[in-house]
Amino acid sequence: MIHSRQKDPQEIYDFLKVFRQQYPDKVKTPIILVPTSYNSVHESELAEHGANIIIHVNQLIRAAYPAMQKVAAEILSAGRSQEVDGEIMPIKKVISFIDDNTSAPKATAHPTASS
Repeated sequence: MIHSRQKDPQEIYDFLKVFRQQYPDKVKTPIILVPTSYNSVHESELAEHGANIIIHVNQLIRAAYPAMQKVAAEILSAGRSQEVDGEIMPIKKVISFIDDNTSAPKATAHPTASS
């Protein structure tokens, strides 16, 4: 995983070029980039230079936090949460993201040190 504070991705491109040339047998080695500082670069350009995975985690966290602050302030102001119902995801939708594990193999007990 590569994280750079540079606004220009050139140092990353240089690294990717050297890495891919020096280790041609590692062509499938995942290279993960976190483009927080160089966010003007398109994912396709990063992929052309050898990146396999691009994670915009910083932006997602930074987007979520103000939304949570706004909803929290509205709940505090109203003294209840009904007023924010139109701004939040329905609980049924949240629950739909949870895997019920009906198709997963059943867990088996692992032996412990005392067994």
